[in-house]
Amino acid sequence: MSAIIADNRNTKPTEPHKSWKKINEERKALKRQRKQDKALKDLQKAQDAEATAKDVSDASKNVKPNPSTVSIAVPGSILENAQSAELRAYVAGQIARAACIFRVNEVIVFDDVGVATARETKRSYEQDADGNGTATVRSSSLQLARILQYLECPQYLRKYFFPLHKDLKYSGLLNPLDTPHHLRQQSKFRYREGVVCDKQAKDGHSYANVGLLNDVLIDKALEPGVRVTVKMEPPSETSRKQRGTLVSPDEPRRETGVYWGYQVRIAHSLSEIFTKSPYEGGYDVTVGTSDRGTSVHDVPSKSYQYNHMIIVFGGLQGLEEALANDEKLTVDEPEMLFDHYVNVLPKQGSRTIRTEEALLIALAALQEKLQPQHADVESDLSDLLPRSEDTGVTMTRDVLVSKKKKRKHEEMPEKHDMTASDSEPTSAPAPATNLIPIPTPKPAPTHANPFNDRAAQVTATEADFEVVPATLAVASLTNAGNGNEDDLSRFD
Repeated sequence: MSAIIADNRNTKPTEPHKSWKKINEERKALKRQRKQDKALKDLQKAQDAEATAKDVSDASKNVKPNPSTVSIAVPGSILENAQSAELRAYVAGQIARAACIFRVNEVIVFDDVGVATARETKRSYEQDADGNGTATVRSSSLQLARILQYLECPQYLRKYFFPLHKDLKYSGLLNPLDTPHHLRQQSKFRYREGVVCDKQAKDGHSYANVGLLNDVLIDKALEPGVRVTVKMEPPSETSRKQRGTLVSPDEPRRETGVYWGYQVRIAHSLSEIFTKSPYEGGYDVTVGTSDRGTSVHDVPSKSYQYNHMIIVFGGLQGLEEALANDEKLTVDEPEMLFDHYVNVLPKQGSRTIRTEEALLIALAALQEKLQPQHADVESDLSDLLPRSEDTGVTMTRDVLVSKKKKRKHEEMPEKHDMTASDSEPTSAPAPATNLIPIPTPKPAPTHANPFNDRAAQVTATEADFEVVPATLAVASLTNAGNGNEDDLSRFD
């Protein structure tokens, strides 16, 4: 047995012995190969990064510039002139409606009273990292800003961002803005406003409520409760989930020309309107409104060329009072703060014009004076966005007309057709030789207009009243005097 094992060991092939020199050469060759592979990978990454940067640069060149913007600044103290809480809310609603009608992009609520004269009516607004209030704002300014934000927010998102608050107590009485970004559930517009939901999604994604039956899966992971603008992707046949992409809030207006609401900002003084502008470079055109300014009729058409314009309105005492209460400004006249100081309504009939009235008057009067550098894109999206007749509950005419009148309207065409058929001759129609169309006479109205026809008025008067000769009237009075004085039946 041992002899067999020894024979097997002797017959097993043995590997040739490698020297250390050969082993070192193999190791060096392996290292060189690894270095080459690594260099190739780095080169590939650099090429990919360069291609990506080139694509981004090309895309940035093709991106349309943001349209020119119009901002308005209104003082928060105008709410203090209202006599009740309902009227304060209604004034804020009027400002929001005017801003949306004239496509305003930013509404600034500034404090025109100042800290020294409004110490009792101030309350904390801004908070630092520890939660302590670092600045104060007038309560009327805060209420105006809160109502403006509430009305701008789509209805299906308000419960996420606006809890119950006394400033919003009468917001349900206000007229809705009905802006294009307040979409209905059946609307098919490709952009929607939404809020990130607290719902589990796969890595790098999250769900957002955009006002549809089901939540939309977006391409980024965000914290719940954040308001986002989502670009809806076309529905896929392979997946039942609706997907979307996060975009900037400026993209809907930039790409489609649709007005996408306004932003609200609070300024603690008149100077902060200009120093804390959200636009790069600030406002290039500033306009102040006052009855002491130049007449708006003297301004040439299309003379205000702007990219970011701001129009500032005064409060109860005008812009002069706001300038006097601002400690940072050293000028004496508010006219020196603006590029244009305009009187939007010369020869006014009333001694004063309220701020909410001046807002509509100024924006309407300045429409033909403005020349934006980047105009909005013109596109027909009437089939994708809600229309004016979609507002509220649609009611047909049949609901408003009573059944009796409806039956009468149905019987009248039948009688008219029967009369027309009886009056027509039975002869065969002659061939049409004249190709010139003959205008048909206008049908006579069924009922005469009593306000235009004098004869109809006379006829109606004679039918209602009977003309009695004077002799008969005297005789009747004589007979009545001879009768019994206790008989009062003649007065019935």
